[in-house]
Amino acid sequence: REGELITGVVQRVVNDNIIVNVGKAEAILPPREQLPREEYRAGDRIRAYIVEVKKGSRGATVLVSRSHPGMLLRLFEVEVPEIEEGIVEIKAVAREPGERAKVAVVSRDSNVDPVGACVGYRGSRVQVIVRELGGEKIDIIPWRDNPADFVRNALAPAEVQSVMADEASNTLHVIVADEQLSLAIGRRGQNARLAAKLVGRKVDIKSRTELAREAEEKAKRARAAIEGLAQVSGIGPKMDPNG
Repeated sequence: REGELITGVVQRVVNDNIIVNVGKAEAILPPREQLPREEYRAGDRIRAYIVEVKKGSRGATVLVSRSHPGMLLRLFEVEVPEIEEGIVEIKAVAREPGERAKVAVVSRDSNVDPVGACVGYRGSRVQVIVRELGGEKIDIIPWRDNPADFVRNALAPAEVQSVMADEASNTLHVIVADEQLSLAIGRRGQNARLAAKLVGRKVDIKSRTELAREAEEKAKRARAAIEGLAQVSGIGPKMDPNG
């Protein structure tokens, strides 16, 4: 059952590990797999994602998580019938648990809007998931096969002016208008980090002004190098020893 969602009842807390009764076994929700700011008390019913099941001499040890990206994927499968039916597919998930997540979706039916299906009428479907995850903000975006097109969507709500892919360094160089830079990067760099995780590449974001400044500095260095080479070669103007 690894990779499934499971519902259980909190039994006790041991050294910040949450012990959850899941029927025929007890599951462990360790601190690293918990959501920030969530508190757990004996008797609470919680849902979690089964990360790993280990067999031991005393039975199975079940490790569960509420911060794993798979938790978000499974919640969407539960809340969105189009995903369960195979019409809409989740292609990528990136999370900063308890804070924000990005989910990339695609539709196998041209008549079905994958983003709209996941959001639901007036946000009804996605809000159920947001509440389950303690208010975690969720951006649902269209998936694209082309990395340059995909990163444009991934950096939403910021507007991207141009993207250049550097295959050698696996980097996408993104240019935005000056007023869009802080939005593209996000608070503490969160939007840019999540976009990079979602796309699976490094993302380097610059504003138009930064790009122009770098180009000017590069040109200055190039001119200085040429002038220095000319003087060493004796090509440049010579000084008259008599003044």
